[in-house]
Amino acid sequence: MAFASLFTLLDDIASVLDDVAVMTKMAAKKTAGVVGDDLALNANQVTGVSADRELPIVWAVAKGSLINKVILVPFSLLLSVFLPWLITPLLVIGGAFLCFEGVEKLLHKFLNKHSGDDGHHAASDEIVDEKTKIKGAIRTDFILSAEIIIIAL
Repeated sequence: MAFASLFTLLDDIASVLDDVAVMTKMAAKKTAGVVGDDLALNANQVTGVSADRELPIVWAVAKGSLINKVILVPFSLLLSVFLPWLITPLLVIGGAFLCFEGVEKLLHKFLNKHSGDDGHHAASDEIVDEKTKIKGAIRTDFILSAEIIIIAL
């Protein structure tokens, strides 16, 4: 009888550990999705920038991304508990914004002709362009992170 109780206890412990392993695997998948969106975003922001400014730009975007996630994770958890009907409209609005940004970049590339531009910018123009890139990257990260976090829920 004592061995039966021992084996039952061991079976219960193994069952609990199996459940923990499954939940850990699911959490790791969702976390990888949330963190993975920053990789493509940061790589895109340093194109066309001098090498000595790449790390400061990536660092600024990473700080903004961290702040975004500190805001979005609690907000999305509260949203899923108190206003779950609002999730689908927010996903649609976020997706529409990301589509708008993509079309805007394409139109800018194909319709914006640089007449009289010899390819050299003044230092102040580079700083303004850098700040614009950082703000745009943080805004895009906010929407993209919101989409991924809500989908991960």
